[in-house]
Amino acid sequence: MTAPDWDQQMRSRLARGEESALGELYDQLSPLVHGLAGRILGDEQAAAQLTREVFGHLWEHPEEFDPGERSLRSWVGELTHRRAVERLRREDHEPQEIDQRAATAQAQYVVAALPPALRETLETTWYDGRTYQETARQLGISEQAARQRLRLGLQLLANELEFGS
Repeated sequence: MTAPDWDQQMRSRLARGEESALGELYDQLSPLVHGLAGRILGDEQAAAQLTREVFGHLWEHPEEFDPGERSLRSWVGELTHRRAVERLRREDHEPQEIDQRAATAQAQYVVAALPPALRETLETTWYDGRTYQETARQLGISEQAARQRLRLGLQLLANELEFGS
């Protein structure tokens, strides 16, 4: 089953009140929701609470998700991001700190959703502070392949961040 079909089917199952659909969705997406919430909020307990709230919202309002507009994964990520930032604002954090946390978490979420080869190349280069030549050696690929993966990965990242903002 393709992702759009799964998204549509999941929305329909949630709308019918199928608890197994919520469990399946939780199994698939809770690590991403919890991780994103944790990176933005910086608090494990708050991230766990927000994760429960997001899935509760999905259960109560499946009609808010439109499979024709975006993927369920993207929609859930956006919902999590929005709610986490709202929570920070209620707690009177500095606006600049909120924006920085939110932007960093959103970028990490998008990178985590990239195809494995692109994600591995970006993470090795960015997080480990390597050049593309060092990344190529580390991953056992050509320098040209490393450059191409980095270029494509960064383009996809930029497109997702532009679409999400």
